[in-house]
Amino acid sequence: MVKIIKNMYLVLILLFLYLPIGTLIVLSFNKSKSMSVWTGFTTSWYSDMFRNSQIMEAIWNTFSIAISSAIIATIVGTLACMGIMAMGKRSKNVLLGVNNIPLLNADIVIGISLMMTFLVFGISLSWGTVLLSHVTFGIPYVLLSVLPKFKQLTPNAYEAALDLGATPSYAFRKIVLPDIGPGIVSGFLLAFTMSVDDFVITHFTRGAGINTISTLIYSQVKVGIRPTLFALSTIIFIVVLIVLIVANIISNRKIAKETI
Repeated sequence: MVKIIKNMYLVLILLFLYLPIGTLIVLSFNKSKSMSVWTGFTTSWYSDMFRNSQIMEAIWNTFSIAISSAIIATIVGTLACMGIMAMGKRSKNVLLGVNNIPLLNADIVIGISLMMTFLVFGISLSWGTVLLSHVTFGIPYVLLSVLPKFKQLTPNAYEAALDLGATPSYAFRKIVLPDIGPGIVSGFLLAFTMSVDDFVITHFTRGAGINTISTLIYSQVKVGIRPTLFALSTIIFIVVLIVLIVANIISNRKIAKETI
């Protein structure tokens, strides 16, 4: 009986998570613009989506900002971790506490604060202000991913490499970077994901005519969401699903090689 209840609970959770996505995918193939009437199967919304300059621009803005902000946040966050590791215990704890504030703070507070900061300094809201905002909230996630890897480094390995004649850059590439590499990759992916997913901060810091996927969908909610956005959401879901499947396959192969 307990097993049946557990299975039913699992099914309900899966339905709650994926039934809306399944509905969205079905509606992306509906000839009608209505979400309540099925008038036949069509793929025209997908071709319309690729011909829609507004959607294409939103896709470009979303991923150009996400990739750029993730790269910058990863570089700055990794360098910050190196500085933090050289600090005393008290200074380190204070800085880590400050780093956690953006993680615990509400997005709307961060968004309004950044918007007011830009306006106070006379910076016009644009693509660049969105990029700076995403870098700002991406850095704490990078710190949380990379800093534990620095703490796991073999003590004095870097200094030993220098004593053996290695240059600082060579010792860093060969000794430090391989150990902190997984943390850097995780931090980059986390910053990238948070940027793509963000709406609130982007909404407050974007300029006129600058849209990402999330803000474009929000703007169309008021007048009615067109099926082209259903098609866009379906493509994003499929791409993410493929990436996850490929990542799991690669991970399983690595585990299989290590066990041989």
